[in-house]
Amino acid sequence: MSRTRVRAPELRGRRWLNTGGTELTLADLRGKIVLLDFWTFCCINCLHVLDELRELEERYADVLVTIGVHSPKFVHEADPDAVAAAVERYAVEHPVLDDPELVTWDAYAARAWPTLVVIDPTGYVVAHLAGEGHGHGLGVLVEELVAEHESAGTLRRGDGPYVAPPEPATALRFPGKAIALPGGTFLVSDTAHHQLVELEADLVTERRRIGTGERGFSDSPARFSEPQGLLLLPEQARAEYDVVVADTVNHALRGVRLADGTVTTLAGTGEQLRTRVEPGAGAAELSSPWDLAWWEDRVVVAMAGSHQLWSFDPGSGVVAVLAGTTNEGLRDGAPADAFFAQPSGLATGPDGTLWVADSETSALRSVQAAPAAGPQFTTATGTGLFDFGFRDGPAEEALLQHPLGVAVLPDGSVAIADTYNGAVRRYDPATRTVGTLARDLREPADLLLDGDSLVVVESAAHRLVRVPIPASTRVDGRAHRVRRSRTDLAPGALALRIDFTPPTGQHLDTRFGDPTSLTVAASPPELLLDGAGTAPGLTRTLRFAPDAPAEGVLQVSVAAAACDANDEGDDGVFAACHRYQQDWGIPVRLVEGAPEELVLDLRAVR
Repeated sequence: MSRTRVRAPELRGRRWLNTGGTELTLADLRGKIVLLDFWTFCCINCLHVLDELRELEERYADVLVTIGVHSPKFVHEADPDAVAAAVERYAVEHPVLDDPELVTWDAYAARAWPTLVVIDPTGYVVAHLAGEGHGHGLGVLVEELVAEHESAGTLRRGDGPYVAPPEPATALRFPGKAIALPGGTFLVSDTAHHQLVELEADLVTERRRIGTGERGFSDSPARFSEPQGLLLLPEQARAEYDVVVADTVNHALRGVRLADGTVTTLAGTGEQLRTRVEPGAGAAELSSPWDLAWWEDRVVVAMAGSHQLWSFDPGSGVVAVLAGTTNEGLRDGAPADAFFAQPSGLATGPDGTLWVADSETSALRSVQAAPAAGPQFTTATGTGLFDFGFRDGPAEEALLQHPLGVAVLPDGSVAIADTYNGAVRRYDPATRTVGTLARDLREPADLLLDGDSLVVVESAAHRLVRVPIPASTRVDGRAHRVRRSRTDLAPGALALRIDFTPPTGQHLDTRFGDPTSLTVAASPPELLLDGAGTAPGLTRTLRFAPDAPAEGVLQVSVAAAACDANDEGDDGVFAACHRYQQDWGIPVRLVEGAPEELVLDLRAVR
């Protein structure tokens, strides 16, 4: 489908990072291929894209300029210090436009995190892509644009505008998780240093470091990439290793033998899982494992990248999906039906309850093994992807903001690292209420019970601190919703279309049926009369209920498989295939006379 050529809107925001103080304009970038990456630092899919782009940025350094446009979802993500810290934490090595008011986001009609926009050397938008997994297609598109504009004399080669910031120096750098070791020491994942550090009981003195400190994936010498979760195995489960490590950006589980620091890869290939794996099944690849817990005689893995919980059996080495459909959202029920959204913290209670910090829904979830009826996931507090805040009280009214850690206290209540509120919260299952234990912390990412206090991993302060466990104090803060422009749509029937153009050299793989899948849901559910559910295809007719509320959220998930042509140029069985997938949450408002069509770009090329 042909489209009108669109001149790229100017880049406007609060300030620029990674430019040495220079404010960039599109005129400054004329002659370069410009890739805009609309991201926010809470979003695991956005973090995946940052890693996907590294190879492209290196390969096309003289013609491609990547601009990160930081477009916050949560209130905390609009804080300028938090944005600067995130740019450092995730080793972003390109200019970043800080856009807290979503000015540039709106100008480019972005609808999802992440969104990628390609601008050609003459300043026109040539592609609009949503989600992750576009690295190969972007490489093909860049090659085409280089050939076209070099021939036309409109391509300018040379260095880009990136200016590296000063190198910081602290003992720890954005530590992620911590565990207690036998003998009274603590093991910490020193995430941005790509190492593990054993600290004495004073939480400062270093006993040793494990890993070279270079980002990488090898056992000898030991290299990690942004490790997060740690788990000391029960004695009966220890064999060749004592500690399991969630090596997040390597998409792997690693084992560490405490006696000598030997590191072993237990699961994962170093490549990110890009297929949907159903509960009960397994795969060789993993996707951003973030935390670990021991539950029901196995290791539970918070698989943030696929919005699932997985299990790992140290005896057999088998990994499998424990719960979650891969749909991003909040839905309770049986493991095979539950929705999660970037689970990032795990803890097991003495009663056998597994507690989950479900970060993107700002929720605390749990499951109890119940052999008679089967395990059922429930939500203790939290309402979904779009509501968050800082409010105590009855659990159904309380609000968190992107929690990353949990710990079970001696009285059976649950302490929550309420990361973006800079607080430690407490959920009491007996009274179903939420209180606040501590405030004014800098992005607490994990909690560890230590006698009468909690050890808090204060990630953005680059340290561990002890916090006494006081009686909770009440906070009545503000409630927030995700700040995005509503899309006005007409009541009645709606034509939904997903635009998807495979990269040059690929085609939709139809050998085994329709290679696409479209899932539609609504919040509240009564918004839709017809059209919800999952079915093949990239188009669907939805119908809003006659008595539907005036506002709500359409949740749309799509997946498509495209395959490379083989050496004969056809769709041979041995062609390599690529999966494209994205979830959208579209705030909508029903208005008479508004459009009757909604078009979402999975991969649209002008």
